[in-house]
Amino acid sequence: MDQLHRVAVPGEIEIECQEAGSGPRPFALVHGFTGSRDDWREHMGPLAEFGRTLAVDQRGHGGSSNPGDAAGYTLDQLCADLAALLGALDADPCDLLGHSMGGMVALRYVLAHPERTSSLILMDTAAGALEVPEPARKLMEGVAQLARSAGMAGVAGMMQSAMEGGGGFGAPQVAAADAYDTSFERVRPKLEQMDPEAFATLGSALFAEAPVVDRLGEIRCPTTVIVGEADLPFREASQVMADEIAGAELVVIPEAAHQPQLENPKAWLDAVQGHLRRVRGTR
Repeated sequence: MDQLHRVAVPGEIEIECQEAGSGPRPFALVHGFTGSRDDWREHMGPLAEFGRTLAVDQRGHGGSSNPGDAAGYTLDQLCADLAALLGALDADPCDLLGHSMGGMVALRYVLAHPERTSSLILMDTAAGALEVPEPARKLMEGVAQLARSAGMAGVAGMMQSAMEGGGGFGAPQVAAADAYDTSFERVRPKLEQMDPEAFATLGSALFAEAPVVDRLGEIRCPTTVIVGEADLPFREASQVMADEIAGAELVVIPEAAHQPQLENPKAWLDAVQGHLRRVRGTR
């Protein structure tokens, strides 16, 4: 039976975490920017068959605290939150998956706590700040201002209009696009749960954080890098991580972009379960 934990971490923050399954070796999933534990909704059951599975809401997202403090929204702080949560739940060492921004957090976690990380899955993420054209950067700055002035309901409304009008906020056109909820019904609740300050501050941080590319060689745990075939901004970054992390395996998910667990769920689940079988010595 699923359990919902709400754990206090330093800074008067509470982090929510969904738990399914049981066993001695936990598997923790960390969502990306604007996501939540709902990103893994369809997969919690199948993953729980492999053992104890934890889906985390990062601060400012999902059911976790919205402190409204820009100073608390850094990748290092999200990493500290994760360490405190997993420690409180007696969930380390663990197998760890990080998606997008969550992958950037996972990289910092394994570098800071190698003894607490049994294995690593880096999914549609990067070890350095993304290069963003100036028009896109200006657009993001404008949306951040909207978040602070009109709240996340205003941002959700604007994004829905843009997605439905082909304005570039939706998933890239891929062959499995019918698996992605283009109605926005799945995206809107996650946006409206967010702290506007998390949206504004973390959105900028993703393009300004110091890279950890030169530290990838320090990672010694078994690692799988997963990326959607059509997720062009992250294809090169994924190759870099696979090349620089000793023994890492690269898995490209066909007919998928930045949300392969939704866009090609079978291939994604096959890749994740394959990783767990490999690192746990099971079939």
